[in-house]
Amino acid sequence: MTSLNILSGGAAHGLVASLTPRFKAETGLDISGDYGAVGAMADRLRQGQPTDLVILTAALLAKLAGETLIEPASIRDLGLVETALAVRAGDPKVSVRDAADLRAALLAADAIFVPDIKASTAGIHVASVLQQLGIADDVAARLRVFPNGATAMRQLAQSDAQRPIGCTQVTEIITVEGVELSGALPGGCDLATMYTAGVTVHAANANPAQLLIGLMTSADSEALRSQAGFLSVRR
Repeated sequence: MTSLNILSGGAAHGLVASLTPRFKAETGLDISGDYGAVGAMADRLRQGQPTDLVILTAALLAKLAGETLIEPASIRDLGLVETALAVRAGDPKVSVRDAADLRAALLAADAIFVPDIKASTAGIHVASVLQQLGIADDVAARLRVFPNGATAMRQLAQSDAQRPIGCTQVTEIITVEGVELSGALPGGCDLATMYTAGVTVHAANANPAQLLIGLMTSADSEALRSQAGFLSVRR
């Protein structure tokens, strides 16, 4: 086979891309990756999509290991990813110091761009926060829901709304041209999610998959993880 097949949450797309040239130089393999809502990626694995390496939330990967779909000994943490707010490039940043500020910012927006509110880590959290703030019904018509955070951010960048805002994981904000990171969600509404990589039980390229995990988690790649939006595992 000429490609390593990956199923991954959108959070890891930038990190994998930054290491792809080095990985190919060491293995001769390309990387064929599907990136999207973590729940949808897990379901693809369960449905038998040929996959060597999975990068999902730690909780979901542990569940897949329990379903004997992931080799437990292969699992390694990549780092924490925060859910945050985004604005179009050039728009004023949104300052949210507490839950009241966040509530006001969301109510003031005429379009709110988010990933899948049933299958993605950030989208599920956004739906929960809207309920927590008591404004789910008020903003329901303004929600613009897309399959993953990167797509939501690309649509935010192209939006012709007057006061649009986005909410997804930092890793999916900083890799999209035309949007800017506005800041993490405030305490009480915040979310930092551990992302984890593991080799599948039926991997056709198990050794190269483990090598890529090593590259992603090595001390030498710490700067790349930070640039891709991952917080240190030690934090």
